Amino acid sequence: MKRNGEEKEMTVEIQSKDLLNHVLDEIRNRKDEFEAKRHVPRDMIQQLKQLGVYRAHVPQCFGGAGTSPSEFLKLIEKISEADGSAGWVASFGSANVYLAALPKETLAKLYADGPDVAFAGGLFPVQPAEKVAGGYDVNGLWKFASGSKGADVLGVGIGVGEGGKPLTAVLRPEDVEIVENWEVMGMRGTGSHDLKVNDVFVPEEWTFVRGGVPTIDEPIFQYPTIAYAAQVLAVVNLGVARAALDEVSVMASGRNSVSGAPKMADRAYVRMGIAEAEAKLRSARAFFYETTESAWESILKGDGVSPEQTSMLRLAGAEATRVGASVVQSAYMLAGITAIYDGHPLQRYLRDAMVVTQHAFLSEGMYDGAGSVLLGTKPFPGFI
Repeated sequence: MKRNGEEKEMTVEIQSKDLLNHVLDEIRNRKDEFEAKRHVPRDMIQQLKQLGVYRAHVPQCFGGAGTSPSEFLKLIEKISEADGSAGWVASFGSANVYLAALPKETLAKLYADGPDVAFAGGLFPVQPAEKVAGGYDVNGLWKFASGSKGADVLGVGIGVGEGGKPLTAVLRPEDVEIVENWEVMGMRGTGSHDLKVNDVFVPEEWTFVRGGVPTIDEPIFQYPTIAYAAQVLAVVNLGVARAALDEVSVMASGRNSVSGAPKMADRAYVRMGIAEAEAKLRSARAFFYETTESAWESILKGDGVSPEQTSMLRLAGAEATRVGASVVQSAYMLAGITAIYDGHPLQRYLRDAMVVTQHAFLSEGMYDGAGSVLLGTKPFPGFI
């Protein structure tokens, strides 16, 4: 017989799964809307908050969930399987790791109404800000502010802080103009518009160094911030690739070709292609989570994360990105002529996956950095 505590825990787990499935279904049903609007609407952001996306890495002393990196990444992967843009926007729930570099008093104000705070940042190009009494006079234009239309607070890069890392100013939405110019081939629903600020005063206590020393002593804030920023984006392609493979598998078991050829599942090259893509995706995913869990276990043991572990995190992120894109391309090729039509799911998977590969944190250069560490030479600045 189960104890009351075990029964309660099981009930909570079932409720959580039901909520997740409900939200994923809604994302699938509304992804065309996200693409048409060029952003994920606020009501959908609210549902992501209910899932715990935005409290996952909030300091526990302010109501955060204490979610591990692997748990968070797997959640983003599932959301990305439903829609890449929604997964990309949800991935910035990890940004609370950056915000932990704010003073504790500022964090108390930030989370005064609860831990479910959605942050979006347009950090580059870094703009110079005039230092004035008590803070900064901020002006400028910043690009790629994913999720900006649904954000509760926004960050912009205003100079160079400690260690040559970007100094970020945190603003309220009413102080920022969102320049809606997100006209791209893929990830159209991310709302990665420009941010424009004109003569806004930002108190010094509302600025932080991205990747700076956190003011909160909790395990998640020991995890390498830049490597994690790359991972939460890379995992989007694992989700998109899974969706693409599942789509082709459904197609393969369907009716015969319009040309009279055997159905896809009866063609040897399709069976071989599916198997090869499945092996590649599972291998890249295993490497990705292996490195994540290794780094996290090291933190929990009190050993921190070594430069070699950080390098592996970055390498696994780049590999997941590229293997994910390759798998989507394979799925598209296997699907044949049907996949060329507007509205076919593989069209979006292909476009979204290729956009992920273009992010600077996931570029080919990551292999150079990881190779340098493996061979005992100095990697490029900022890699670890």
